[in-house]
Amino acid sequence: MKAYFGRRYMLSASHRLHTDALTAEENRAAYGKCNNPHGHGHNYVVEVLTGGPVDPETGMVVNMATLDAAVRERVIERFDHANLNLDSIFQDRVPTTENLCKAVFGLLKDELPAGLLESVRVEETENNFFEYRGE
Repeated sequence: MKAYFGRRYMLSASHRLHTDALTAEENRAAYGKCNNPHGHGHNYVVEVLTGGPVDPETGMVVNMATLDAAVRERVIERFDHANLNLDSIFQDRVPTTENLCKAVFGLLKDELPAGLLESVRVEETENNFFEYRGE
């Protein structure tokens, strides 16, 4: 039987949605106010969902302390209070929340036991959220 465990984390970061592949006018049309040259910030909520068998000895899908340490070391310490545009993971991609969601998934996938990470969901605002479940 497969069971699931999810946990929420918070981080604050800024970004500017802009790509050199588009003209200034095309960037404004594509990204609107999010193309502000000075950038803007969000208080993101990152949800990590794990799934797997319940360990008969511990009664858990994953040890919460292990998950917390992985998220803190790989995600929070890297992105909290940072300008996402300056992070190497966004060197060749626009730091949209969709791409942030994929990046978080990729950073955690190899940090957790194989097959344990189910999805990552990033809430950008109370109305916008993105979810990634891997390829």
